Amino acid sequence: MSRVKQGHLANKECSMARAMGIVGDRWTILILREAYYGVTRFDEFEYYVGVAPNILSGRLKKLVDAGVMTRVPIPQHSGRFEYVLTEKGRDFFPAYLALKKWGDDWLAEPGGPQVVFRERKAGRAIIYPKLLDTSGKSLRLEDVEVIPGPGAVPFNRSRFGSAISVDEAAAEASRRKRK
Repeated sequence: MSRVKQGHLANKECSMARAMGIVGDRWTILILREAYYGVTRFDEFEYYVGVAPNILSGRLKKLVDAGVMTRVPIPQHSGRFEYVLTEKGRDFFPAYLALKKWGDDWLAEPGGPQVVFRERKAGRAIIYPKLLDTSGKSLRLEDVEVIPGPGAVPFNRSRFGSAISVDEAAAEASRRKRK
């Protein structure tokens, strides 16, 4: 098998590639943004995102099929539904916040971000966590080593080395969460 085909196969099994297959387009991220703001109805998503109904319908279907949102009938409106975040969708919130922080830091207007999140109880802006190494110091890209994980396909084992030093408890917890 050619290296190109092996790379394509590795991407097919890559969790990042799979995640991007679900949330990796502009409309889907903006729909999730609105869901995190509390929007649940189709017409509200359409209004706030500014997306055509056919595109919105397709993205909501993809999110429902992926288990990120669920469609819940609205009792007082026969035939209408709300789109509600599932645990899987709520669990994406830290990833959304990381992307939002990057946008706020690098792309916001000079006056600052349009929207900020704050803790309900404390009434203060949330503090975005920094990536830290095991000694508590800021972790930079240069400090990170890429190694194959427990589910690595042969292509990635040869690409990143064959030794796996992943905490098996964390790997097992991650596998259980996906089920």
